[in-house]
Amino acid sequence: MDSKLVRIGTVYIPVQHLEAATDWYVKHLGAVVSYSDEDKAIINFADASFFLVKARVGERNYFFDVHEKKRFPITFEVDGLDSLTALQQQLKNGGVQVGEVEDRGHAGNNFVFEDLDGNVFDVWSELSPSYVK
Repeated sequence: MDSKLVRIGTVYIPVQHLEAATDWYVKHLGAVVSYSDEDKAIINFADASFFLVKARVGERNYFFDVHEKKRFPITFEVDGLDSLTALQQQLKNGGVQVGEVEDRGHAGNNFVFEDLDGNVFDVWSELSPSYVK
């Protein structure tokens, strides 16, 4: 038996107002709701499942590194720079808090965006080789 981790099954995201957060993910990221109750919603997008969980006030998904830079726990991928800039513009047009496209010194470019609750996510212009297969 091969006992290695195969994939990420679910990502949990803290939110304050569950219904508003669910609507935000559907509108801006094309999420599909597969379950919802008074404390959580399961949404699917980017080939993954996400649990939006009603959390205490002030809970967020980010942290600060040793240089006091806000860091994100998740990087989404798109297929190329054109897709990256198109998504960035789409999110901006929708009123989403979006950072500038950055060259971070490795292959591809990135930008950061925030959801309705201030949770931070990254988007990268390169698809992982294992996904392309």
